[in-house]
Amino acid sequence: MLAFQSVAPYGPRSSDAWARGERMIYHTDAWLRFVAESQGATPVRAELAERGRVVGETCGLVVSKLGMRIYGSPLPGWTTMYMGFVLEPGVPRWEALDALRTFVFGELHCVHLEVVDRHLTAGGAPRPHTIREHVESFETDLTRSEDELFGRMDPACRRCIRKAEKSGVTIEEADDDAFADDYYAQLVDVFRKQGLVPTYGVERVRALIGCLSRSEQVLLLRARHPDGTCIATGIYPGMNRVAQFWGNASFRSGQALRPNEALNWFAIRTWKRRGAEVFDWGGGGRYKEKYGCTPVRTPRFCESKYSVLTHLRQAAMLAFQGRQRLLGALAGARGPA
Repeated sequence: MLAFQSVAPYGPRSSDAWARGERMIYHTDAWLRFVAESQGATPVRAELAERGRVVGETCGLVVSKLGMRIYGSPLPGWTTMYMGFVLEPGVPRWEALDALRTFVFGELHCVHLEVVDRHLTAGGAPRPHTIREHVESFETDLTRSEDELFGRMDPACRRCIRKAEKSGVTIEEADDDAFADDYYAQLVDVFRKQGLVPTYGVERVRALIGCLSRSEQVLLLRARHPDGTCIATGIYPGMNRVAQFWGNASFRSGQALRPNEALNWFAIRTWKRRGAEVFDWGGGGRYKEKYGCTPVRTPRFCESKYSVLTHLRQAAMLAFQGRQRLLGALAGARGPA
């Protein structure tokens, strides 16, 4: 029988080869600290054992809402694509999810849990009703050659990359405290164009960079105009097999030089050289299709101890979306800052 047991949230993990092969950036101490800091959440890590032998692990965080404890691995709005499990080959993921349910509702005293595991599919779900929605994204296969990757892009996308190069746009790796402010100022400009406001503040960007920067776990990129001005930025975390597009922003005044495409192409090549095999585009968006990537859908599994919580969750999601539309309208009414 599989069962989870709490361990220290931060510290050395198993050195087994299977763990290194499955572990992604989202399972690291650095990422757990980032989410804990940005969400005011309590980090949780647990090992999965079978007859006294460790065969897996999981991580997530607990937040309190209206006096109720909620476990997310992760929750929506955390700007975290996946968490879920790191399992030895052959360990059934559905059984691991059942063991997590017992652990979360029992030892952690939570009333609701949500899990997005990159390898857990809807096929064979013993409780299909626990699938509330899907996380949409795209993936680029980095095992292909650079020529193949470039050739799979739409012709218009390839022209944009060439235009940036011919126009004198330069891409540089960043490692400085001002990067978060550069990125966020450009992000505000991007959202303002659509009559919206960002869904998170600059503090979240600072938290991510503070927890992951000055390491091989995140790639921070700036695109500079020929005159030296920073016109676009990108954030690309990753580890082991999987790298991710976390965020990309640019000033409208410089978009004609196509810095965003240049940033993404630089990131793809850099992570490929670092040994990543998959580049996850960090969510949906039709504009990403031009990079020749493949769409993927990952189930979000949700379960509550009480059925009323399902309706409260849906109401909270609708309220959040309405708030964002209102803030965007107000920002548009005020005009440029």
